[in-house]
Amino acid sequence: MRSAAIKTGAALIAVLMVTGCGHSPPVRYVTLSAEPAAAPHASTRLQPVQLTAVHIPAESDRPELVTQTSANQLAIHENDRWGAPLGQMMRRTLAQDLLTRLPAGCFVLPDAPAPPDTRKLVVTVLDAQASAGGTFALQASWTLLSGPSSHTVMTQQVSLTSGMASGDAAAQAAALSHLLGQLADRISASIVAR
Repeated sequence: MRSAAIKTGAALIAVLMVTGCGHSPPVRYVTLSAEPAAAPHASTRLQPVQLTAVHIPAESDRPELVTQTSANQLAIHENDRWGAPLGQMMRRTLAQDLLTRLPAGCFVLPDAPAPPDTRKLVVTVLDAQASAGGTFALQASWTLLSGPSSHTVMTQQVSLTSGMASGDAAAQAAALSHLLGQLADRISASIVAR
C-alpha cells in the first residue's frame, strides 16, 4: 500500500513538473503611432494625392518583430509581435502623418473615393530593421504618379536612422513610428515643391 502511495505521489509530482514547464513567456503586442508634424500645414493649394500602396520587404512582413544581429543574420522575436500586419500598420501610420503635413483637403485617405484628378503615391520600403546595436534603419523610396496612364511625376529615395532607448519591442515600434514621421516630412516637402 505504501508503494502505491509513493508511485501515485511520484506520478503527481511528474505531472505538476510537466505542467509547470509548459508555461511560456507572455506574448507582447505593439503598434505604430502617428508623429505630430514639426511644421504647420503648407498653405499652397495642391492637386489631390492618395497613398495607394506601401510595399515592405518579405523579411519584415511577419507577425514577429525582427532584429538584424549581423550583416547576414536576423533574430525573430517569437514573443514580441505586431498588433496587425506590419505593411498595413505602416500604410495607416504614414497616411495619418501625411494628413497632418499636406495642405488641408489635398490628401485623400487610402481606399477612400478619390476625385478623378487625384495623383497616386506609392511607397516602397527597401529596409526596415532594428539592429542589435540600438538603432533602427529605414530605407525607402516614393513615386508620385499622375493621369489615367499613371505616368511617373517624381521618384525619390531616402535612408533614415533613429536611436532606440532600448532594444525591446516598444522601443522598436517607437523608433519606426518616428522614422515614418520623418519619411512623411520628406514626402510632403517633395510634393509641395512640385
